[in-house]
Amino acid sequence: MTHTVIIGAGILGACTALELLKAGHKVTILDPGPPGGEQAASYGNGCWLSPASVIPPALPGLWKKVPGFLADPLGPLAIRWSYFPRVLPWLLRYLASGWTEARVHRTAIALRALVQDAPALHAALAEAAGVGHLIQRRGLMYIYPDRRDFEAEALAWRLRRAVGVKWVELSAEELRQREPELDPRYRFALVVEEGGHCLDPGAYVAALVALAEAEGAQRLAARATGFRIEAGRLRAVRTEGGEVACDRAVIAAGAYSRPLAAAAGDDVPLETERGYHAVIQGAATGPRTPMMPSDGKMSVTMTAGGLRCAGQVEIAGLEAAPNWQRAAILRDHLLRSFPGLPRELPAERVRFWMGHRPSMPDGLPCLGPARATPDVVHAFGHGHVGLAAAPRSAQLVMQILTGQAPAVETKPYAASRFG
Repeated sequence: MTHTVIIGAGILGACTALELLKAGHKVTILDPGPPGGEQAASYGNGCWLSPASVIPPALPGLWKKVPGFLADPLGPLAIRWSYFPRVLPWLLRYLASGWTEARVHRTAIALRALVQDAPALHAALAEAAGVGHLIQRRGLMYIYPDRRDFEAEALAWRLRRAVGVKWVELSAEELRQREPELDPRYRFALVVEEGGHCLDPGAYVAALVALAEAEGAQRLAARATGFRIEAGRLRAVRTEGGEVACDRAVIAAGAYSRPLAAAAGDDVPLETERGYHAVIQGAATGPRTPMMPSDGKMSVTMTAGGLRCAGQVEIAGLEAAPNWQRAAILRDHLLRSFPGLPRELPAERVRFWMGHRPSMPDGLPCLGPARATPDVVHAFGHGHVGLAAAPRSAQLVMQILTGQAPAVETKPYAASRFG
């Protein structure tokens, strides 16, 4: 029986473990932290399962805004001055990836292949894990102060339409009927009806890992440090506590995957886009449908833990301390968007969080065999679509490891695209 070690117990690692167990592998899940714990990006994301998440962060003309990113530490995308020299090569690739509409279109095609059926795939996984109620399929809403604000994003929506995304437009009155608690400054909206969301991503990931363990996976609380590769074949995964002998390995360690990828022969430009969320616990008002305001660029979702607003991109590396003012901006946006929320919130009712999105400069993940040996497969770098893209990505990893023909073309995700 092939023994595969999956490095990482986040949403990618959990889904991959389940796929490989079905394929007959012996599976060990390696992670120093608890599945679904607050240390993981899977815990604090925006909860969305969006088939429309196909547009990379960089679009044509973004380079003009870089001075503003450096000047405004509280803007929706900020770069800390102290980190700028280190991130400059990544940032140049990031801007180049969105330099033309044609480049962005190619990225949209590749992302759509990973997210287009995300709600249905997650619903099936959640049911199998006994937490079917955590996956909701009520659509996703994009809201605007005016139709002109939507038209200002015409390129992104034109590309979404080109790859098969459909939506329904709502007038001001229709929006008011659907979302009576929303501030009336929003007068236009789109609904992507095929979208869904997760009520508690942390609990969901924990349930998937528990299911994998119930089906035979072993979980070790240890940190992977590298590999023992002999004559082009994997012999073991090295950890801080010793070696774990195995035949195959999957690198699914999120923002911490870069040194592991290097140990397997691939120098990949993986960076962390630090994201924040604010949760108002016990909120009596909020959206009926998860929504993204155009003037905030964040997701607003009613979850099992309260009303969550998630977003922000901060480029500051893995070690810098959080800037909690960025989370306070999210909280304040909730208060402006839903007038029914109390103006004075006790501190114990508001929770802030910061985590690390694992992001490649071109907006696409790394999925595929490592340079040093085909026994090690990359599965990281999903940026803003890790939750949505996890089931399909896990299927591709399983197909690669078992020699099956991948369900979609994997060349766009290969680590070799970076030379």
